[in-house]
Amino acid sequence: MTVDADTNEILLDEEPQFVLTVTPEAIERVIEIRDGDEDPGSVALRVEIIGTSGTDYSYDLSFAPIAEMEENDDLSVQDGLSVVVAAGSVDRMRGATLDLPSNAGQAGLIIRNPNRADPLAGLDLSVTGDVAEKVSMLLEHVVNPQLAAHGGFAALVGVDDSKAYLTMGGGCQGCAASAQTLQMGIREQILEAIPEITEVIDVTDHTAGDNPFYTQ
Repeated sequence: MTVDADTNEILLDEEPQFVLTVTPEAIERVIEIRDGDEDPGSVALRVEIIGTSGTDYSYDLSFAPIAEMEENDDLSVQDGLSVVVAAGSVDRMRGATLDLPSNAGQAGLIIRNPNRADPLAGLDLSVTGDVAEKVSMLLEHVVNPQLAAHGGFAALVGVDDSKAYLTMGGGCQGCAASAQTLQMGIREQILEAIPEITEVIDVTDHTAGDNPFYTQ
């Protein structure tokens, strides 16, 4: 609470805005773990973005001595818990929340981050003028690393005018979710990154997959 010097009005202070807000439930869980340290008051929960998975970030959470934090790290104290966001992650973490999972049966913590990673960051598709090569490069460097986590992959069959024809293999062949994966994920990324392509067509024989959902 502060007082306006000109009007003598009492002003209510705004709630502090943290780079990463930790919910009370998560604070309780983290403090419970932290208090097992020999000197719990000297350590902070340190959060850092260490990579990407599609448009989502991957995080590392650990306890680190407050005295060893870097100059540009962000430090906040929330209900007795010191929280450090690594300097290189601050801008990508603004507005994020650390919470317990919504599913009561799921262990651990979850970060809800309104910011999204750019899966095309560092990938220069302009290095080649061939549209088919651009699609293949996008599949290799962006799409397939995402599908690999589910045991699948996508491959280019060919390009005809502005249409790209793909097949999906591994865990994606015959999988009921593969149609949605193509529609919402692969197709969207190709159309956005390669304007020469206006349509992406799945020519996979899904009846040959382990769990076929197409029937003749």
